[in-house]
Amino acid sequence: MTNGPQNTVWPCLRYDDAPGALRFLVDVFGFTERLVVPAEDGDIIHAELSWPEGGAVMFGTTRHERGTAHDEMRSGVTTVYVVTDHVDAVHERVVASGAEIATELHDTDFGSHTFTACDPEGNLWTFGTYRGAEAPELS
Repeated sequence: MTNGPQNTVWPCLRYDDAPGALRFLVDVFGFTERLVVPAEDGDIIHAELSWPEGGAVMFGTTRHERGTAHDEMRSGVTTVYVVTDHVDAVHERVVASGAEIATELHDTDFGSHTFTACDPEGNLWTFGTYRGAEAPELS
């Protein structure tokens, strides 16, 4: 038995300080820990965080020496869009934490109430009410 639909698309990020990113993403943005696989040296091999309103992200520590495509990813080059009905509350929490706001809270021409914040390594996280265009029916 599952707790609802399983995620089938996972944004994946890399951080130079993945343990610090974990604390920031949970404490400031409001994600919840789903799985954290620590390395012996204190880094994070693999982590999964859930968004309370659905969806999730994966991340881990940058490992430039291993040579795989994921290990060669740089930190701070990703943007993630997170749908929430609680944009104002998330914004207040982010501002209170002192995190950088890249785009102030505003309403868009396409009907989203939104803002963008930077995580400590420069990734952009946009929180908004826009849920995307209606998906076509599958035949």
